[in-house]
Amino acid sequence: MSLHGKKIVLAVTGSIAAYKTPQFVRLLVKAGAEVRVLVTDAAAHFVSPLALATVSKHPVLTNVSDGSNWNNHVEMGLWADAMVVAPCSANTLAKLANGLCDNLVCAVYLSARCPIFIAPAMDEDMWLHASTQANIMKLRGFGNQVIPVTHGELASGLIGEGRMAEPEDMVMYLGHYFSDDNKPLRGVKALVTAGPTYERIDPVRFIGNFSTGKMGIAVAEALADRGAEVILVLGPSNEHTYHSLVRTVKVESAGEMYTACMNVFKDVQIAVLAAAVADYKPAAQADEKIKKKEAGLTIALTQTDDILASLGKIKQPGQTLIGFALETNDELEHAREKLVKKNADMIVLNSLKDAGAGFGYDTNKITLLNRAGAVTTLPLQSKTEAASAIVAQIIELRHAEKTA
Repeated sequence: MSLHGKKIVLAVTGSIAAYKTPQFVRLLVKAGAEVRVLVTDAAAHFVSPLALATVSKHPVLTNVSDGSNWNNHVEMGLWADAMVVAPCSANTLAKLANGLCDNLVCAVYLSARCPIFIAPAMDEDMWLHASTQANIMKLRGFGNQVIPVTHGELASGLIGEGRMAEPEDMVMYLGHYFSDDNKPLRGVKALVTAGPTYERIDPVRFIGNFSTGKMGIAVAEALADRGAEVILVLGPSNEHTYHSLVRTVKVESAGEMYTACMNVFKDVQIAVLAAAVADYKPAAQADEKIKKKEAGLTIALTQTDDILASLGKIKQPGQTLIGFALETNDELEHAREKLVKKNADMIVLNSLKDAGAGFGYDTNKITLLNRAGAVTTLPLQSKTEAASAIVAQIIELRHAEKTA
């Protein structure tokens, strides 16, 4: 199994689900992993440190110092191949999301350079609270893996979401993560563009659009989750990613985005152009703020460089080029035309006619068109799910090209 020889730090926090952790440790050890256990003071009320020490065959640590020895959190964070926080209470979830460090678990988390797996456990109302969901999104943005909660009977007696995954399922989740099958893009370099571009009229005004960059960032993270090293060229946006395999290059204008893409395209195998790049820019930029005039104002515009078309012209065998199309009419016809004209391998089509899709939403409804003529229409779903579907198609396209 892929966990054989893996070094795993298990952090147990204050939740009734902690009673499952001795079984979880036993299964990890059976799968060939070496396990070191940390517990918070609150966790010790729910599970015996002695039981965890017995099944792990190592002392259980509770504090940075036990009075006579310093438990080196940095060393432990560097030792581990994976850190699993299970169960992760709402309190610990909030601490990890916001960089608080008042116990050994938080200290090791902040020092770890390995993949982090978080298995939340709490009552349904706590799980669904906006602050908890915001913390989950933030932790995912850091590149952490969140093991999905399950539906069932909760400690409150209610039936709902918030149960920690069962030990057997968590072991399978870890095994799948470390399997080579789950990292098909390991060693692949990717370029992703996201967000709007701003084309300056004068020092205080610009031509722009309503793109937030959420979709492109989700694609960058989905590629990174599958092992790719990603360069994210991001236009003006309040969104961000902390994924360890994503390097962000900030730009403002279409010209800056064009230059950034041309500089790295030769070194990447995948390029996904999700940014909403301005088609036009002012022919001349005023050095001073333009004053209001009674007669009105006319601004001469000139075309910006077409990034997708430019990359399509220099694309080499082994490179996969993906474009986005946001349409308001004759959507499929325009997307097919763009696919051929720009020499792309796939077009991701959005329509502003679809409720919950387009700029600013956390959801999207997309249709994928590839050069083989396949058209795949997906239902309205989160942009994270849509990004996963896009990346799955990219992997299929690359596999088909290699076996052709």
